[in-house]
Amino acid sequence: MQPLIATLIEIFALQDARSIVSRIWSYVNDPFKIGSVEISVTRLIQGLLILAIALLLSRTLSRLLQRRIAKRAYVDPGLRYTLGRVAQYLIITLGALLALKAAFNLDLTSIAVIFTALSVGIGFGLQYLAADIASGFILLFERPVRVGDHISIVDDEGDVQSINLRTTVVTTNDRVSIIVPNSRLVSQRLINWSYGDPRVRIAIPLGVACNSDVDLVTRTLLKAAEDVDNVLRDPEPKVQFLKFGDWSLDFRLLVWTSRPRLHPQIRSDINYRIEKLFREANIEIPFPQTEFRLREGTLRLDAGDKFEAGDQTRDREAH
Repeated sequence: MQPLIATLIEIFALQDARSIVSRIWSYVNDPFKIGSVEISVTRLIQGLLILAIALLLSRTLSRLLQRRIAKRAYVDPGLRYTLGRVAQYLIITLGALLALKAAFNLDLTSIAVIFTALSVGIGFGLQYLAADIASGFILLFERPVRVGDHISIVDDEGDVQSINLRTTVVTTNDRVSIIVPNSRLVSQRLINWSYGDPRVRIAIPLGVACNSDVDLVTRTLLKAAEDVDNVLRDPEPKVQFLKFGDWSLDFRLLVWTSRPRLHPQIRSDINYRIEKLFREANIEIPFPQTEFRLREGTLRLDAGDKFEAGDQTRDREAH
């Protein structure tokens, strides 16, 4: 008798569990309307799953595409990065559209209306964010700045590590990462040391005393540029006599290098040689000087290192 009762209890418990599951399923599957849009919990879960799968696929396929392109020697790293990013953004966009379709049962017309409303909001409140995103696409397609380029932005200088949707990561020579908004790279002036011709000219200005031998200064500067690491012999170093300054003769040494990202070290090496050769040749590097002329009276220096006019001193002594 007891086994029969236990069996009946299990049957009733199973029926109750089935009824509870069916009620829960009908509740989560029952659509409810918000305006003209029908929403259900199951549809929302489907949309979230589709979006998560799209994000995962975008990253995986982007990395796979970059690895496949990297095997081709004639494709530069900047183009490889651009293609990978574009593929990732396309997959995310398609996934977002499918997620909206599955979660809210929206057609393309409804999605277009939503994006139109978002564009109005962007125009009023998110214009800087929209400018950064648009600039990110400009950087990816126009490619004035590429991953791996060595750039200078105002006082910051470093290598471009990544170009993201809204920002670009630049690693400085001190190994510090700088987060730069993309709109700043597009709208403001910057120096790209890796763009175009790999050869770059480096100018080193300096001044010498007004009584210096111009020919000796020229020969000494050219000698200072000899046998310096990363300085090219073709084009040859060149010296320019710029102008007669207020207290100096202003020159400029011009050298060329094929490794522009090393220009601070190249300047340092040349400056060390200039200082050494100038000291050996007795060429003086002047400092600013000011002449003070007194038309009447005399000057004397008192114990406190102060200049006083002679006439004023006599007047003070008379009193």
